[in-house]
Amino acid sequence: MKARRFNTVLAFTAAILLCALRPTFAQQSPGASVRAVVTVEARHGKEIPEIQRGDVMVYEGRDRDQVTDLLPLVGEHAAVQLFVLIDDASNGALDPQLEDLRKFIRNQPATTLIGVGYMRDGSVQVLENLTTDHQQAAKSIRLPLGQAGVSPSPYFSLVDLIKKWPEAQVRRQVLMVSDGIDRFWGSGPSDPYVDSAIEAAQKADVTVYSIYTPGIDHFGHSLWRMNWGQNYLSQLSDETGGELFNYGIAPVSFLPYLDDLSYRLTHQYLVSFIPKPEKKPGLRQVRFRTEVPNADLAGPDRVYVP
Repeated sequence: MKARRFNTVLAFTAAILLCALRPTFAQQSPGASVRAVVTVEARHGKEIPEIQRGDVMVYEGRDRDQVTDLLPLVGEHAAVQLFVLIDDASNGALDPQLEDLRKFIRNQPATTLIGVGYMRDGSVQVLENLTTDHQQAAKSIRLPLGQAGVSPSPYFSLVDLIKKWPEAQVRRQVLMVSDGIDRFWGSGPSDPYVDSAIEAAQKADVTVYSIYTPGIDHFGHSLWRMNWGQNYLSQLSDETGGELFNYGIAPVSFLPYLDDLSYRLTHQYLVSFIPKPEKKPGLRQVRFRTEVPNADLAGPDRVYVP
């Protein structure tokens, strides 16, 4: 019943936003330009410069693609769907940070739809569907279960969410709070489930941000496992255009990272470009660059070309 309500509400929400913002994220026809969300970052300090279409370069290997449009995602185009995913296998170090998450949710603008879910058993338990009622979304935040085996792999859960998330004509972003450890696969330089989660997010044009928080059981305090978990979170966020906000030990407070995320959401652009012609659809390796002083572009490593 909960899953049915989740899908129904999301579909209804997506339909409303589709009608309201169709000029922004229209569907692509074969041979047309494709689109990706990029974030402008400052190389030094917090002064982020504005960029224009001519300032953005998109490369496939050594070949430069034609950029056809650059849309600032502010004002009438500021709508975003943001899901906060919390790992139910987190330990007690997360408890003092829950109020920071509630405050972050309450302070989001009315253009942001927020959902709250908990990663467990390879899926997502949705406690609040995407909504503009930020007070209600904040109230849905609860203590994690903190039980061994409750979350075999956070990457299973992320894929589960993306599969249930109807296509939308606005940005889709995830804030993932987890230790990043894949207890199902283990550890090592290549995790197929991390790769699958990255591919699913790139195909769906979902940007993933992450905050490390320690998990339970032996893996949760094994330095070797912790390092790989954080590496996986960093890889996932970086390759989808997001950011891992801390690396090392549990943070004293989430507020600096959440403030950073709020700031990033106000400095994003929709880049439209024409990819190289290919016979088959699929993910393409791309690089986003700019020569504007003090500016860097953070975008996905791959985009899906239909």
